[in-house]
Parts: sequence; structure tokens; C-alpha cells
Amino acid sequence: MGAARGRGVGGVGGGRAAEAAEVAAEAEAAGAARMAKSLEENGPRAPAAEGSLSGTRESLAPGPDAAAADELSSLGSDSETNGFAERRIDKFGFIVGSQGAEGALEEVPLEVLRQRESKWLDMLNNWDKWMAKKHKKIRLRCQKGIPPSLRGRAWQYLSGGKVKLQQNPGKFDELDMSPGDPKWLDVIERDLHRQFPFHEMFVSRGGHGQQDLFRVLKAYTLYRPEEGYCQAQAPIAAVLLMHMPAEQAFWCLVQICEKYLPGYYSEKLEAIQLDGEILFSLLQKVSPVAHKHLSQQKIDPLLYMTEWFMCAFSRTLPWSSVLRVWDMFFCEGVKIIFRVGLVLLKQALGSPEKVRGCQGQYETMERLRSLSPKVMQEAFLVQEVVELPVTERQIEREHLIQLRRWQETRGELQCPSPPRLHGAKAILEAEPGPRPSLQPSPSIRLPPDAPLSGSKGKSKASKQVQKEPREPVRESGQQGWPPTRSQAKAEAAAGDASPPQDAPAQDPAPQDSAHHRSRESLTSQESEDTYL
Repeated sequence: MGAARGRGVGGVGGGRAAEAAEVAAEAEAAGAARMAKSLEENGPRAPAAEGSLSGTRESLAPGPDAAAADELSSLGSDSETNGFAERRIDKFGFIVGSQGAEGALEEVPLEVLRQRESKWLDMLNNWDKWMAKKHKKIRLRCQKGIPPSLRGRAWQYLSGGKVKLQQNPGKFDELDMSPGDPKWLDVIERDLHRQFPFHEMFVSRGGHGQQDLFRVLKAYTLYRPEEGYCQAQAPIAAVLLMHMPAEQAFWCLVQICEKYLPGYYSEKLEAIQLDGEILFSLLQKVSPVAHKHLSQQKIDPLLYMTEWFMCAFSRTLPWSSVLRVWDMFFCEGVKIIFRVGLVLLKQALGSPEKVRGCQGQYETMERLRSLSPKVMQEAFLVQEVVELPVTERQIEREHLIQLRRWQETRGELQCPSPPRLHGAKAILEAEPGPRPSLQPSPSIRLPPDAPLSGSKGKSKASKQVQKEPREPVRESGQQGWPPTRSQAKAEAAAGDASPPQDAPAQDPAPQDSAHHRSRESLTSQESEDTYL
């Protein structure tokens, strides 16, 4: 299986999967024969990555022309690593000519892009407030697409990776310095060159991109030693590294594996098998024609959805569509992955005319492997995904049904996974971030240079002066309070004996201290408003 674990997985999918796997093998053999014939006619292409997941855009895309082939033949040299060789790179970082035709890209006008950046900056700087009161607005803006300049930062906020990083300072560095388990290190190292080999970050063997990818994957095997490493985690981590540094990418990977897709990368792949059955059940409501055809052909869902789901379509869709799907996925959760899979199945097999051309398992699998570029085009796909009525409640209801069937036929799960959280809001509610401590502030804030009102200020100050001589008597605990008439006369005589100029000297003190306190409170409040 393309997305199988490094240590190998046997018996996934049962008899139906084994029976349909033979058809898949025949399809791969036929594809290899066509590739050999193409090589004889058109000459050699740039070498494809060995052992890459089947159906990747690298293996399906047509190779570059002869000039590009000469350019790609020296990829990985030190001169290119140091930037001495000229290379044409598209706006996503891929070498021009290596990705195949993606169709018309949706170009956002520059003015609109700047407006979106300003709105996203405001949201990110006041993230807790927006998530608490305006989550629907965040969801709509994610559906429109996150600005490229802020995508990495937004993914960290949406996934809760930023909170994880704050809660675990220095943890990644500790894992990075640890030696790691040798049984995983060898498998990870063999997979590095297979991850987007035509992207500028990963084009050079031993380059900074592959080094960071190795660090992130090794750190995860140490962070979750009971789970280890799964080959499908490598493209997930690679996409994250294209948008953020290694430490932030690690915590986002942790959130995907533990919150968004829990159990997907465990040893038995039980969670992905359950989701395959959920997808097939939902397909019956979304596209009865496609569901009936796949049932008649006895094609197990694992044969076409494993790579889709485990790699979050990063090896299937054009890159512009991948980024838009991930924007919505981080905000709304796994239902976006289900919706994308249902849209692709519906568009490929959702009408009698489309089914007529797929009379057998081989033809059906070929149709699902070579999806129409129009179906995968960014604007069309996103619109279909947004409008598809599949909710978290439906997914969870189907999950309970399929889990009950699993327990009746196969027994209890060997690797039970924690419940998944559907999107950014659920993650924030489950793991709230650290909040700044609240400082007391006066109910009335005065400007620094505002004078205090005369009558009220004087009356308050005089009352304070009158009360000050009485305070020691109360605190001393002496008997005979209130004072007798003789004590009052003695106090009056003592007051007459004191010099009259000393009394007014005490009057400005309360005003100055109150004025000083109001100035301090205003300054602290201004700094707090600036932070928020």
C-alpha cells in the first residue's frame, strides 16, 4: 500500500482489499508498460523518486522538455545549493516544468490581497477575541483563502500549534538533541528524497529542507515512541516546513496527528480503515450512482482513499488547490477531507455516462487515479466543497455506526485513538492558551494633565485630614471611644498650640498621590491596549 508504514502493515482491508489489490497491481503494471513505451518514443525524463506514494503528482505529471531535463540533471549540486545556478521557480517554490499543467490559477488582485492581509493581521493580533465572538467570520475568510504571506502563522494559530509551543518551551530542542531510535532513523532517511523532490527546499540531497524534515520526523518518533514513524507523515511535515520553521512545523504536526487525524498513523491503521467505511457510507447519500458502481465492482475504499486522507491530498491535487484545502482543513477539521473525497468520487463516477466507461475494477481505478484537471481546479473544487452538506454530526454518527460494526465483526480496536476535534474552535476550547494576568485599574481614569475639581477635591482632602488624627486611636485599641468632653477640649487646645502653617502643608499630599496614581494607571492601561 502506497501509504503503508515503514515497518510494514499486513492484512489491511481483509479479503476485499487483497482481491482488489491484484487489480491495482495490474493497473500499475500497465502504467509501467505505457511509461516504457513513452520513454522509447520521447527519450528519458528526469528521474522520478523511488518508492514514492502511488498517484503522486511527481509520478503522474508529464516530464519537462529536453532543456528542462538538462537543467534538472544536475539538481543537488553544491553550486545550486549555494544559489549559483539559475533556476526558474514558480510562486509556490516548485521548479518550472516539473509539476505539469495545473490549469488556470486564481489570481487575486493585489489590492484585494492587501486588504485581506490587513484583516488577517487584525485577527491574528486579537486571536482569542475573534475566536470567541467571530468564529464564523474566520471560517469564511479561510474559505476565501489565507494570504500567502500569513499562511504559516495562521496555520499555527488555527491548529493550536502556537499554544503547544508556548506550553512546551525548549521541548523540541531537547528532542532534536536526542540521538533517536535507530530503527526509525534509517527509514526516515530513506524517505527524505521522495518528498516533493522538485521543490526548491527539498531538491538537494542533504540540503536544509531535507535536514529540517529529518529533524521534525525524528523528534516526533521521540515525542510519541509508541506510535513511531509513518511514511504518510513525511509529506505532511514537508508541507508545513514550506511555510514555517522546524520547531513550529513540529508542533503543527503534533496537532494534526493528535487532534485532527488521531490514529491515522498508528501501527494497525485502524482509524483510516474506519474512515474509509464512513466515507463509503456518506457516498451513498451524496452520489448513489458512484456508491452503487463501487459496490458492484467490490473496490475497497482503502484502495483509493488511503493516500487522499493520510496525506491530506498533498500528493493528489494541484498545489494551489492543496493550499486552499489545507486552509479550510485547519479551520473546520476532518470534515473538509471527507468533503473533498466525496466531491472527487462524485465528479469521477457520479453519473451513468461516466460509469459506462468504467466496466471493470481496472478501468475504475484508472479513472480515480487520473482525475480530470477541471475537477481539481482551485475555484471549482473549493466551491463544491463549501456547498457540500456534510457536517461533523453526520461524520460522528457514522463513526459510531461503523465502530459498532467493527466490534461485532473484528472485536475491540487494538490501537484505540482519542476522539478527534473538529477544527480550530474545538481545539481552542479543549486547550485554551495562556492568558495574561489582569492588573487592577481604577474605575475612573483621568488624563495626566487634567486638574482635579476644586470643591469636591478640597472637601475630600479636608475630610481625609480630619479623619487622620482619629486613626491611631482606633488602631491602638484604647477604651473610651468616642472621646469625652474633657478629651475633646484637650485636643482643641493642642490644635490651637500647633503652628497654623503646618495644616495646609498636608492638604496637597492626597491630591498629588491621587494624581500620581491616576497617571500610572493610565500609562499601564495604554500599554495594555497596545498589546491587545
